[in-house]
Amino acid sequence: MASQAIDAASLPAGTVGASRTRVWAGRILTVIPVLFLAMDGAMKVVKIEPVTQAMAQLGYPDTLARGLGVLLLACTLLYAVPRTAVLGAILLTGYLGGAIATHLRVGDPLLSHVLFPVYVALMIWGGIYLRDDRLRALLPLRSDR
Repeated sequence: MASQAIDAASLPAGTVGASRTRVWAGRILTVIPVLFLAMDGAMKVVKIEPVTQAMAQLGYPDTLARGLGVLLLACTLLYAVPRTAVLGAILLTGYLGGAIATHLRVGDPLLSHVLFPVYVALMIWGGIYLRDDRLRALLPLRSDR
């Protein structure tokens, strides 16, 4: 079987030279947090009862829910658009850092609550890293053998 060459012009920006498997793994790692964060943001904007309860439990007035939801949706949209994905990832990292601080402040369990935003951030950055050669060139992972 002859191997098929990947035409660089047919690939999305930032994927020149990337393997199809790596690009698809990056896309999957991108979609998971996008769906989760979009749902979370939408629930905050609509301000359903569980959101109101969670805001009270975390010590925040429920009047902040809609603003946080709009902010989260905007950052998630920036992340979902390939041209602005890195900016969106940076902003979402800050947003998730606030979530970590909040869960630490109220004494929530470490693995399930405090570190959950870290897991989401790892998926966010892992998704971009796998599908964008420019980011891999900027932050190369090397073994010192």
